[in-house]
Amino acid sequence: MDKLIITCAITGAETTKEHNKAVPYTVMEMVEEACAAYKAGASIIHLHARYDDGSPTQDIFRYKEIIEAILNECPDIIIQVSTGGAVGMSIEERSDVLNLIPEMATLDCGTLNFGGDEIFVNTENNIIYFANKMHELGIKYEMECFEKGHIDMTKRLIKKEIIKPPFHYSFVLGVVGGMIGEERDFIFLKDSLPDDATYSVAGIGKYEFSLAELAIKHGGHVRVGLEDNIYLEKNVLAKSNADLVNKVVEIAKKYNRKIANPKETRKILKMEE
Repeated sequence: MDKLIITCAITGAETTKEHNKAVPYTVMEMVEEACAAYKAGASIIHLHARYDDGSPTQDIFRYKEIIEAILNECPDIIIQVSTGGAVGMSIEERSDVLNLIPEMATLDCGTLNFGGDEIFVNTENNIIYFANKMHELGIKYEMECFEKGHIDMTKRLIKKEIIKPPFHYSFVLGVVGGMIGEERDFIFLKDSLPDDATYSVAGIGKYEFSLAELAIKHGGHVRVGLEDNIYLEKNVLAKSNADLVNKVVEIAKKYNRKIANPKETRKILKMEE
């Protein structure tokens, strides 16, 4: 069984300081949270950009400022930028960050409701556009799937050789409008993957740690962070992203899963030639 890769989604686009004051907005806050998560055991930082007032942005200059500041303090860490942005952003707006040629980025693999009137739009042509651009720029992608149909979409695009190996997935479970995060849902998605795929699991809210444990047990990888869940346990707010990473490290010890460092993560995900 491979060592455990921990991704930390430090801020997101929706969670605010009103939910948990530890959610980072400023560049310095992003650096502090990213590096603390790294020291706790995270090898990948899933990154959304925000302005100092907390508003989400895909502005390439803001991303550049944040990425350079994080890498200046934690040069070995893997930065995975979000191409999801925030609901309502255009494809051009969402994809502009790829021009920075980050080491890794997310590839959202289907449309879904996001609660209320919000729709997170990812058409087949959108997916093809993002996949082609990432291939062109040599960016490793993680395929974000919120339900089984999204995995089926990737398989169709794999047959067309639009999505190319190595295949790495992220199950994002518990989002309003997507699949919930019970064990049956996890097993269904895991067993639907291509045989040679790796995967990580991001449980939203109450599903974060139960899904983390399932992923650890079954040889998968884990994403945690204040983007996905603001609580360390019921009614106890996490004081930092590192708190959430530390809890995963403790769960991993139960299953004798050692934690992958960034160099080992690159090898497991076949990011290096």
